Amino acid sequence: MTTAQDGTTGRYLVLLEDDWSTATVELNRVAGIRAESSAEATGNDPLWDAEGLVMHELGVALVSADADQVTALAQAADEPGPIALIEPERFVQAIEPTAPTAEAEATAVDESVFTWGLQAVGAPNSRATGKGIKVAVLDTGFDLHHPDFAGRTIVSSSFVQGEEVQDGHGHGTHCVGTSCGPREVDSGPGYGVAYEAEIHVGKVLSNEGSGADGGILSGINWAITSGCAVVSMSLGAATQPGQAYSRTFERVANRALQKGTLIIAAAGNESDRRVGRINPVGHPANCPSIMSVGAVDSGRRMAYFSCGTVDTIGAVDLAGPGLDIYSSWPTPLRYKRISGTSMATPHAAGTAALIAQATGARGFELWARLSQTGRRMPLPSTDVGAGLVQAP
Repeated sequence: MTTAQDGTTGRYLVLLEDDWSTATVELNRVAGIRAESSAEATGNDPLWDAEGLVMHELGVALVSADADQVTALAQAADEPGPIALIEPERFVQAIEPTAPTAEAEATAVDESVFTWGLQAVGAPNSRATGKGIKVAVLDTGFDLHHPDFAGRTIVSSSFVQGEEVQDGHGHGTHCVGTSCGPREVDSGPGYGVAYEAEIHVGKVLSNEGSGADGGILSGINWAITSGCAVVSMSLGAATQPGQAYSRTFERVANRALQKGTLIIAAAGNESDRRVGRINPVGHPANCPSIMSVGAVDSGRRMAYFSCGTVDTIGAVDLAGPGLDIYSSWPTPLRYKRISGTSMATPHAAGTAALIAQATGARGFELWARLSQTGRRMPLPSTDVGAGLVQAP
């Protein structure tokens, strides 16, 4: 795929109505697109090799289509049938700060035993461990040889063409560490929230930190099929005030909730609050059925880069620790401190796993219980939603 100036890939997402059993036949009839179902695909990877791929858990098809086929699909969306709408596939990135980490914003915290992030969400005081809960982290992959995870069962799959799950970037390894890493390590503080959760790693971003909607949706489809209660996504694309959220991702997230899977995503790092600029929540976190997470620092202040609620589209639902976060990193470095709403998101995802274990909640109920934990802070709800996420 070549990068388009408008941020799209040249492929399209086709949202299907709730009864999509005839979708492969309909795509061929309407537009001459020979699509495969993800439930039945064999041989070569249909995400890249097929004209169309119907993700059977989501009711979404990813298709390669010319102008005439796009027109035919758009016309079919206006008529009764399984095709609901068509929209361009977008590029996405690992969400990282757009300016250097503002170390001066950090407030000193004793991290000799646990990171300040674990302390802030109350994880060390919780009796829950995440045991028995499957957490999917969709990112740049994971360092499968990291010594801190020796003996842990890690289920993994790559949705990036030509790349294995092994993390050549670092962002994914850091997020896995925060959400599901260990509490006891050879040196340094414990850094994992749900330290006994079952880890599912979906590589949806390349070793350069980039990806596209189709890979993300394939990862979500895989996570649901795998029975994951929580999906953590520290990725996205910047949006403009008033820009509509993706109706496809919104329907997918709602369907995921109905199947018992909560999707949590980073709000974005495009703000610069030091100069009074607050940018809107990015894609896909701006969807109402995806839990959007903003970032605070160790002094419970807003991180300068954290996106916020600026209009009626895209709201921040919760906040998590996101500045100067210590977690795992691919060897030989092994550990690193980085900042972003990317770091706040796995704190929330790990906490969701603790709540899922402690209460048995899934889907919509897990969303509600996670929101109810939010600790109020003297900050606007437009920036932190229900507040700072707290372990049960």
